[in-house]
Amino acid sequence: MRLLRPLAVAAAGVVLTATGAAHAAADDQGTPSAAAPDTAAVLAALQTTMKAGATGAFAVVRDHDDPSLDQTLTVGKANLDGTPMKADWRFRVGSNSKMFASVLVMQLAEQGLIDLDKPLRDYLPAGTLPDGWTMTGRQVMEHRAGVYDHTNDLLEQPGEETTAAFEARIRTNVYDPRDLVAMSVKHGIQYAPGSKYSYSNTDFVLMGLAVENLTGRPYADVLQERILDPLDLRDTSFVVPDPKIRGAHVTGYLTNDDRTKPLLDSTEQTASWLWAAGGVTSSAQDLDTFLTALMAGSSGGLVSDDSLKQMEAAIATPSAKISYGLGLRRISLSCGDVYGHGGIVQGYQTQSFTTPDGHRTVVVFANASNNGAVTQGLMGALEPAFCGKKPAAAAPRANVRSAVPNGAGVAQDDTIPAVEDSRI
Repeated sequence: MRLLRPLAVAAAGVVLTATGAAHAAADDQGTPSAAAPDTAAVLAALQTTMKAGATGAFAVVRDHDDPSLDQTLTVGKANLDGTPMKADWRFRVGSNSKMFASVLVMQLAEQGLIDLDKPLRDYLPAGTLPDGWTMTGRQVMEHRAGVYDHTNDLLEQPGEETTAAFEARIRTNVYDPRDLVAMSVKHGIQYAPGSKYSYSNTDFVLMGLAVENLTGRPYADVLQERILDPLDLRDTSFVVPDPKIRGAHVTGYLTNDDRTKPLLDSTEQTASWLWAAGGVTSSAQDLDTFLTALMAGSSGGLVSDDSLKQMEAAIATPSAKISYGLGLRRISLSCGDVYGHGGIVQGYQTQSFTTPDGHRTVVVFANASNNGAVTQGLMGALEPAFCGKKPAAAAPRANVRSAVPNGAGVAQDDTIPAVEDSRI
């Protein structure tokens, strides 16, 4: 049993569980060091997230090489009834679901059931994509296939979603995943496959359909049998279109379009508009277990070493310091690269990342969406959680852009930009 020593924190509404002392020096392989997390800076980022409009937030740091460096930090409330934020409760993980889908696809590739460098159309139900659409499975998983994002049609605007769109087309609507693809296909191919990067949720609806077509099983069953059961992920489920979250869970909130009205409880929703691209519910503990197993490659039981290498082969995106591989995002921190994904779905935001060797994972969460400032606050927690305190001689950290008189932002070198999929 780990003994956790509570530490007092001079900030209202903050709960901290942490132990351990600082360790030095990063290794020479681009892997973040074993430095102790900078607790004060992580808490500051969480509090910034709350000030931006989240009801509550948390950060869970797990160091598998040195458990004395583990931390669980919470601020604010899990719901408007006043329950303190619970870092062990379940929540909607949004696009973190894409990592799970990618693992399933890589497993099928290892079995010889799909060739990622041949047209994905050949592995989908007949008629899913037009005959002339030759983008490969690899291009689709990299978001470089030219596939229009169907969620733009459902939300009917660029940028953050609205509560009006949520109630009209998201909360209770049940979509067949093939109909989601059809929405996208109507817009045609957006650019020559492989020529550029453009994040599209439809890409992973397509990969989910490929999983079903190649296995002859419902996506939820394949996920359960190949990932959830083997890893004993008891907090993780895919129950689309069931609107409820099983077990103890954090309540999710949307900022109302009419700012005079209270936050909108968006916890119950079918999630069918995202399906395999964003329909998983999980917990920080399960995300840690999943990421740790994934980064272990062949010894982790999910994918082979070669498959993991392919997933990690990330290509630059328009967002500075952020690259994308096969369902894995790579973020370049001051102390090295980390891999994982982010997820934003109505009422919930999560960033889940790990070091390349899986020795440390960080899951940061807030129960609010349609708020870019909340996203930026959470991104600001990653650098201090992985890299610890900066040397005393370094410039002060500024994880969130600081205001200047003309309204522009001045970013320090360690600022990680909000991801390009900031809406979903």
